[in-house]
This record gives sequence, structure tokens and C-alpha cells, in this order.
Amino acid sequence: MARERLSTTFGLAAIGCGLFVCGALAGVLLWILLPQLAAAQKPAPPPLIFPTRTAITTALPPASVTGVTPPPPVDSPPTGKIVYVCQVFQINTKDQLCIINADGTGQRRLTTNDNARHFYPSFAPDGQSVLFSSNMDGNFEIYELTLTGQLLRYYQPGIAPEVSPDNRLIAFTQNDGTGDSVWIMNRDGSNPHQVLTNAWDPTWSPDGTRLLFASFLQKDVPQLMTASLDGTDLRQVTDLPLLRGRSDWSSDGLHIITYAGKPWERELYIMNADGSSVQQLTPKGGNSQGPSFSFDGKWVAFTAYFDKLGNNNGCEIYIIKLDGTNLTRLTDNKYCDWQPRWGP
Repeated sequence: MARERLSTTFGLAAIGCGLFVCGALAGVLLWILLPQLAAAQKPAPPPLIFPTRTAITTALPPASVTGVTPPPPVDSPPTGKIVYVCQVFQINTKDQLCIINADGTGQRRLTTNDNARHFYPSFAPDGQSVLFSSNMDGNFEIYELTLTGQLLRYYQPGIAPEVSPDNRLIAFTQNDGTGDSVWIMNRDGSNPHQVLTNAWDPTWSPDGTRLLFASFLQKDVPQLMTASLDGTDLRQVTDLPLLRGRSDWSSDGLHIITYAGKPWERELYIMNADGSSVQQLTPKGGNSQGPSFSFDGKWVAFTAYFDKLGNNNGCEIYIIKLDGTNLTRLTDNKYCDWQPRWGP
């Protein structure tokens, strides 16, 4: 019987063997085969999934942008880098600056002073440095930090600095204690001068000839306006309730984007550059704010709370196409990420 069982198990190799020899041979074969059989039955490990870049388009329908000048077709993933404020210490008095690639990779902290506040970042046109405001030396002044860590102090009070597209000038906001005003200085920090009163959060037209900013100039509620660089030729762009200020002008000159709304109910609004055909871009329920166009004008980065609405530390960086599709979260942290600005 033993010889029959062995011949059944091991086939022709067991025929004619003695009981002792066959038993030994069976033991050797089982010792060789059992690990392979066990490995074959072990389930494959689940794939590694990066925790950011969580797309939520399936849960949120795209917003309609009927009437807005069609954006260029999006035929490739987003590119470039996004700089933003990261509250790594969960307190705004110690805000830091972080950077992330537009595809959600390469997230890292840029600033290193743990005891100062850094905010309102924006890229220089070449994408190799970031301008921002900080109180690291006492008062809030304008600084520039290269992506490799070299720091430049401009010795100029102000916030929200932004370099002109031709890299010649810097526009920024300054407050003298009575109200906000928009200033311009040369790229090297020389010749700072005020160009607009009751105005804040300036950004440049793509040709560098005009400034877009928020202002109380013509209404008792803030609206977006544009002006020449000497403060003349004022034109009102928006007529939105509860407009906040932070806005952007697309690199192709076709679109302007901003945000407005009640606390925890804010949304992004996109329009033609002359202010016509205003449309809500973001789906409701995210408290969306602080928009910035991608360098190629095909996407928008912004802050929102879609996954953590009502949580003060729940703001994350999202991107979305100009047609309201492909809403994607880039960051996923236990602290607030906000004020994104896109660069090349």
C-alpha cells in the first residue's frame, strides 16, 4: 500500500524503490515543493497608492462655464510648480512656504525660520525663485528665496509681491495704518512708489502694461479693477457680492479668476478679461478660494476644504481645469495649505 501511494504521488520516479528509499525521496521532494506551493497560494500585496492626488471628479459634477471664452484644449497633464503657504505648526504666526510639482510629486518645505511668518508667495518669471512677505526681521517686508536656498531681503515694507512678466518691476501691497495701497518698485528694490490708494492684492496683465487688483475705489464693497502702471485709466472688472481680493490673470490674456462668498461658502469665479460672462468654476461645498492660473493657462490651483469642510486645519491645495473638470487634490496634510501660486 505504501509503495502504491508513493507511486501515485511521485509517478515513475518511485517505481521499484524500497519503502525506506521512497520515503526519503518523498520527504526531499516535499521539502523542495512545499515553499513553492505556499508562495503560489499567498495573495499578491496591494499596490502602493500615493496619498495625495486624490481625484474627486466622480463625486462632483463639473461647473458650467457657458459664455466664457473657451480655454485652450488640455491634452497633457499639468506641468510646472506650485508654491503655497503651509501651516506646518498649525498656527498662522509661524506660517511657512512649501512647494510641490503640479503632478503632486516633490512636496517639500522651502523656508527654514521656525519662528517667523511667511506668506503671499509668488514665483519670479523664470520659476527659479519665490517672492514673499515675512516678519523674520521684525516688520513685514519683502524677501526673495531661490529654490536652492539663497535669501534676499529687499528692506521694503509690504505684502503680496509679484514680479512683472518682463522681470523689470515688482508690484506689492503696503499699509500705512490708514488703509491698503498698491506700490511698484524696480526689480532690484529701487524707486518704490505708490500708484493706487484703497487697493490691494495686485497682479499683472500678461503684457505687463496693467495691474489687476481689489479696491473700494468706485463702490462701498470691494471689486476687481485694472489700471495703468501710473494709476490712471481705472476700469472696474467685477460686480460680485462679498469679493475677497486674491485673483489672477491668465497668461494668454483671455481670462481673469477670483473668489467671493460668505465664510465657508466661497467659490471661484472665472470670466473674460473684460469682466463679461462671469461663471462659477468650482463645485459647491468646498469653500474654494485663492486661485492661480497655471503657467500655460489650462488649469487653476486654489485652496479648498472639499474633504474636510468645517475643519480649520482642513484646507488643501487643489487643481481644476478651466472647464470645471478634473478636480484633483494635491496635498493631504494635518495642517492648512493655502495661498497657492503657480509657476513654470
